[in-house]
Amino acid sequence: MTGQARIIDGKAAAAELRAGIAREVAAIKAERGLVPGLHVVLVGDDPASKVYVASKEKLAVEVGMASVAHRLLAETTEEDLLAKLAELNGDDAVDGILVQLPLPKHIDTARIIDAIDPARDVDGLTPVNAGLLAGGKASGEHLLVPCTPLGCMLLLKQALPSLAGLEAVVIGRSELVGRPVAQLLLQADCTVTIAHSRTRDLPAVVKRADIVVAAVGRPRMVKGDWIKPGATVIDVGINRMPDGKLAGDVDFAEAVQVAGAITPVPGGVGPMTIACLLRNTLTAFKARRG
Repeated sequence: MTGQARIIDGKAAAAELRAGIAREVAAIKAERGLVPGLHVVLVGDDPASKVYVASKEKLAVEVGMASVAHRLLAETTEEDLLAKLAELNGDDAVDGILVQLPLPKHIDTARIIDAIDPARDVDGLTPVNAGLLAGGKASGEHLLVPCTPLGCMLLLKQALPSLAGLEAVVIGRSELVGRPVAQLLLQADCTVTIAHSRTRDLPAVVKRADIVVAAVGRPRMVKGDWIKPGATVIDVGINRMPDGKLAGDVDFAEAVQVAGAITPVPGGVGPMTIACLLRNTLTAFKARRG
């Protein structure tokens, strides 16, 4: 029988999260006359990046935040971009700073990320925030952590009564998703394996897992017979197929027959990413302003 897994509805979870943020922002504005300010820096005219930035602006305004996009020309120099970040770091009205990636090839991404004030780093990518997460110094509730991993964790906590003691396999070791989500799972008392392209007998490794987080960027790579019956599957992949449709890193049609719960693509992790960006902006506001 197909369709036995429970579908984890990321759209509904994201809408609920945004509604809660909107209520909190409204209360802060009523009590203190302040609103959190999110500033996004976009360099160049990458079509996908332009869509992402417009969506972030729209949703930030919907929850009552001050949203500003700084759109810079593709030929903007690294030094000019660093100067813009220094200006934002020094502006007290700016609570969250996000530099939309990828940057043009002539700009050193690591140097730019390094230049963001860690207290306003709503992408959670600065060495300070990455180091705090890796060192287990703070929980994901209080630390600025990358938005997609944070979204994965919120969906998992909604799907499972407790994560403690569960075996989790993360497929993918990127700085954006794989490594930080593994650290968050570890903080949630899971037993964590990070698998990757060099992992021996990957299907057998995945088959052990109570929780599978697929973030490898290969469409439908994870097959249904890799999944332990009843496992919870979080599919981070968003792959554009030749027919124009989106597919995850998990073969959904197969996995949905085996898993206990699974995120769809689209409509799973994706909507949570921007909702968690707004949550991080609110977290940064509260940490900076008390």
